[in-house]
Amino acid sequence: MNLKQKTAEILSNSISEIFNYVPERLEIQNTRKEFDGQYTLVTFPLIKELKKSPEEIGSTIGNHLKDQGIIIDFNVVKGFLNLDFPKYFWLENLEENAKNPEFGFIKSNSNSKSVMVEYSSPNTNKPIHLGHIRNNLLGYSVAEINKAAGNKVQKIQIINDRGIHICKSMIAWEKFGNSETPETSGLKGDHLVGKYYVEYDKHYREEIKKLVAEGQSEEDAKKNAPLFLEAQEMLRKWETGDEKVRELWAKMNGWVYAGFGETYKRLGVDFDHVQYESNTYLLGKDLIQKGLDSGVFYQKEDGSVWIDLTEDGLDEKLVLRSDGTSVYMTQDLGTAVERFGTFDIDKLIYVVGNEQDYHFKVLFLILQKLGYKWADQLEHLSYGMVNLPDGKMKSREGTVVDADELMEDMFQTAKEISAELGKLEGYSDEEKDKLYEIIGMGALKYYILKVDPKKGILFDPKESVDFNGNTGPFIQYTFARIQSILRKESPKAFDSKEFEINESEIEIIRHLHNFEETIQKAAEELSPALIANYVYDLVKIFNSFYQNHSVLKAENDDLKSFRLSLSQWVAKSIENSLSLLGIAAPEKM
Repeated sequence: MNLKQKTAEILSNSISEIFNYVPERLEIQNTRKEFDGQYTLVTFPLIKELKKSPEEIGSTIGNHLKDQGIIIDFNVVKGFLNLDFPKYFWLENLEENAKNPEFGFIKSNSNSKSVMVEYSSPNTNKPIHLGHIRNNLLGYSVAEINKAAGNKVQKIQIINDRGIHICKSMIAWEKFGNSETPETSGLKGDHLVGKYYVEYDKHYREEIKKLVAEGQSEEDAKKNAPLFLEAQEMLRKWETGDEKVRELWAKMNGWVYAGFGETYKRLGVDFDHVQYESNTYLLGKDLIQKGLDSGVFYQKEDGSVWIDLTEDGLDEKLVLRSDGTSVYMTQDLGTAVERFGTFDIDKLIYVVGNEQDYHFKVLFLILQKLGYKWADQLEHLSYGMVNLPDGKMKSREGTVVDADELMEDMFQTAKEISAELGKLEGYSDEEKDKLYEIIGMGALKYYILKVDPKKGILFDPKESVDFNGNTGPFIQYTFARIQSILRKESPKAFDSKEFEINESEIEIIRHLHNFEETIQKAAEELSPALIANYVYDLVKIFNSFYQNHSVLKAENDDLKSFRLSLSQWVAKSIENSLSLLGIAAPEKM
């Protein structure tokens, strides 16, 4: 039980004793800095039942607690009862908490909710880029936070491995590739295939330009360009199972999967399940007939099937083309139904950029209208785009910020800044490289995850590796500093009668006890930024304490042992917070 929960229990018991009334829940807040105290009871919600003014309720409860010796003092500010707790309150279970490697984490049990998180979902015609990095980091972190909140979690990605875009890369490789492979080119497989997606677009634009010069409109030229017609024909052959096309498709996709695997490994993300659109794109067609039979869908004269959502404030939406082929909505309907039928899940979270907000509104609403009870357990984690200072990215023009290149750039940036600061004397080259990777990847991940997912990001690699301020390296350095202290001396049992604790130490303990609540809130709001803000605040509070109070040279051994235990607890909470963000905490730095 954390101290806020304990405060709620103490207050609930007192209210029961005084007023013979047991409140269902109490609102407990951290006391604002301008008032004395550490925790605050909001008394306004009690007015109706207790039939007293908020000030009278606060004063009555405060006096009762003070008379019993539970608090040192209290003050009432309108409807807020601010409580000042004695030393024993803050030291209770401190040594046990400091040694608990999973303090704040809740273990799942048979009653835990089963949550599936879908993220990444790349196309096999290009490498993973900066936008995918935010997607992957958010998805992985949300999954880890949900685990820490006590849920059972499954991570899934669906790879978009079919369609006209895939065929464009295949056509370009056939025409211009000269049988080039990852082995002969020295390129990662996803980079090689992405190279030919760009190559396709270059030649396609030239063909359009030529046709326009011959008198066609630009719109007609785009449809009649030979390369585009060949890509359409290749897609038709793929859909009819043409052996040669399927063989090329499997070979080039295999290159891409191997490349993705390397990127995921370096990025530190993983998946429990992988689905492929080539296996799921026909799903959902059976739902169309179900929707027609129940009157959810209607059919137009040309045979296409639609749903009218105008009464719900949306519009009419196509769910099946007139030629009987599915659209993305059809596939997503079928995939959602299949997942709830195949996997043991209670909730499904889609991590997808905010350009798809409307799509998911429609998807969730259709599933509700089709009568699926779990439809209200679907959630879209909508996130803003990531840009660099020099502007937006376009994959077909080859101006995308490649994920592999960015990760390598982060490594090099960490190396340069560490060299400037001269922090790594005595390290071997291997140790240095390992640390550069930890610092660089920590900087990248923290810079992206500290921002509310709904907001866009302007990513500056150099700024992210700053060792001061709200950055990953600043937090990692504080962890390493504490580990250096603990290597010199380990915490021992202490006698709390031999010392007093100061306001800085109380602030640290109170903040540590907020960890579980922060995890729960981050899980509910799908926001790793809450964890990032929590650990940054913890580091600031600890550093302020450390600058003003010695740990190893404390006034007596008991105070030193207390501060060592407190430091150990802070370090473990930093490490656990970073782990929820997918960031490593280095022992030395």
